[in-house]
Amino acid sequence: MPETPSETAAGQRGLVRPVPKPWIAAIHPYVPGKSTGADGQVLIKLSANENPLGTSAQARAARLGDGQGAGDPARYPDPESHALRGALGALHGIDPARIVMGTGSDELLHLAAQAFAGPGDEVLYQRYGFAVYEIAARRCGAEPVEAPDRDYAADVDVLLGCVTPRTRVVFLANPNNPTGSYLPRAELARLHAALPADVLLVVDQAYAEYLDTAAEDGALALAATAENVLVTRTFSKIYGLAGERVGWATGAPHLVDMLNRIRGPFNVTLTAQAAALAALGDQAFVEASRIHNRTERARFVAALEALGNHGLRPLPSEANFVLIEFSGALTAEAAYKGLMDHGFITRWLPGQGLPRCLRITIGTAAEMDRVAAVLRGLAEGAR
Repeated sequence: MPETPSETAAGQRGLVRPVPKPWIAAIHPYVPGKSTGADGQVLIKLSANENPLGTSAQARAARLGDGQGAGDPARYPDPESHALRGALGALHGIDPARIVMGTGSDELLHLAAQAFAGPGDEVLYQRYGFAVYEIAARRCGAEPVEAPDRDYAADVDVLLGCVTPRTRVVFLANPNNPTGSYLPRAELARLHAALPADVLLVVDQAYAEYLDTAAEDGALALAATAENVLVTRTFSKIYGLAGERVGWATGAPHLVDMLNRIRGPFNVTLTAQAAALAALGDQAFVEASRIHNRTERARFVAALEALGNHGLRPLPSEANFVLIEFSGALTAEAAYKGLMDHGFITRWLPGQGLPRCLRITIGTAAEMDRVAAVLRGLAEGAR
């Protein structure tokens, strides 16, 4: 029997299986924070920036459902998340029509790149930015471009110097993960003002709720007035709903419309909508989490600064973690392994170009005291 054209072409190319697009094959999968050691032992997890206070009791109750809260699992969830968007709008003073929900903010970051960039385009972000930005760029066939950092932080002039006619999207995490750095309101406004009007600025505010109100960066105000600013947020961090995967974004109507066209049709589950709605109603829990983080982060940083003569340098952080640079006898890898030996899993980041650094989530007061003590012992033992 004669070969079909597709079989002939496959034979000529020597193919025996489907071939992925080259930009997809170039992606290195995202590596989440671990919760166990190499031997499978469950450790105290300070690797994923989860809330050490857990989840609001109100959100937990709504998640379990009572026939009125989470709803009937046999039915599809509200595809538009009307109640949740209404509550978000009321809390932040945003028209709910300008809000789009996502399966975590990760989905929305991917959708932003997919909607506004593609082959031949560039997606720009700072070095040591969130690892998902490179994946989002490659996933849609665009070229990821890293702007050099300035002491692990974003620099507006450096970012602007990397903008070319091919730049379509600029990602900025503020505060940034994994460094904890923060671009203040005036600098963010300067970045936006100097960007071409056809370049989308995506401000990833996953950790924004950890900021004091006076330190707010103005991104939501920009998203309310500018045609090229999208702000993303998540319920995974201060709200303690990482397991439910709920995120949201806001921007000009045409931006929200594009993301709605390509997001999953039922992307936020029944339980996730119920839990997130209840979490929004418990701002006392959010404030308690903010205060706990501010207090324990300051204590932990002070303990680390006391080890400066051992080469440990905590970088300034506005998030719920601290990135520590190791430049003395104790290396980041040795500290990572030493903390594991004492029951803690943290985040060593050689895969993100940070082999000299550990990112440590702010845990409970007792956990942070113990981590600081272990690091002191390891540093003194490495002399």
